[in-house]
Amino acid sequence: MYCWLVVNEFLNGNKYNEIYAMLRAALAKYGHSADVYTNAELLICGGKFIDKKLRTPDKVIFWDKDTILARQLENMGLAVINSSLSIELCDNKAKTYTVLSEYDLPMPKTIPLPFTFSNIGYTDTKFTEYICDTLGLPLVAKPCFGSFGMGIKLINTVDEAKKLISECSEPMIFQEYIAVSKGRDVRINIVGNTAPASMLRTNDSDFRANITIGGTASPYTPSNEEKELAFKACNALGLTFGGVDLLFGNEGPLICEVNSNAHFKSIYDCTGVNIAEEIAKIL
Repeated sequence: MYCWLVVNEFLNGNKYNEIYAMLRAALAKYGHSADVYTNAELLICGGKFIDKKLRTPDKVIFWDKDTILARQLENMGLAVINSSLSIELCDNKAKTYTVLSEYDLPMPKTIPLPFTFSNIGYTDTKFTEYICDTLGLPLVAKPCFGSFGMGIKLINTVDEAKKLISECSEPMIFQEYIAVSKGRDVRINIVGNTAPASMLRTNDSDFRANITIGGTASPYTPSNEEKELAFKACNALGLTFGGVDLLFGNEGPLICEVNSNAHFKSIYDCTGVNIAEEIAKIL
């Protein structure tokens, strides 16, 4: 099978290039040939590529968040995984929450901030009091767009929440703080109908467990309930592969986030399972 691996032109750090190299090696190992293209190399006008010498792929592994390009490729009849819609739903945490709530999947109580215009902002923050009353304090504030736990804050007072909102220039969600899961979560990688690798992430110095901000990882065997919840989340969002982050709730696991392009180097280092190869196997 001939594949394209589509990546972002402007992400060139080692942690990104390492993932791309692992994907290319895995594709080759399982008999697939592949070319890597960045989103800046696949310019499209009028439903046609500007570069007319491109060989048409059998599959496109879309390892980017350029959902406009992904949709254009789909419109041209190419088989894209993950799909443009799935990536869009995962990339925006408010959209992720909205879709998963339609399926009545367990999550922390969540309130997306009301829409405003970037040149206006939040000129009145009185609604903040209703958010704090509903979710309780402390609560968690998350930018709708972002990865690796960056920009996520623990809000302790109404005034602190109002200040954050008044200075806010990007879409955000506010979530119930799950104190019992402080500094702990589980990442379950899903590929097709399998859950090949999972890890427990812990952080003793932060309420966020992300490895990028100081968390550590250990191999983890998820319960049937945790695996079933991860599968349901991926199915609801239409993902062929993804990483599902679960919190430990008082009454069972809760979905924290779902990643359409989960960085799998950490889980490889932790468990020895190469998610890139798992993806190559199901093509």
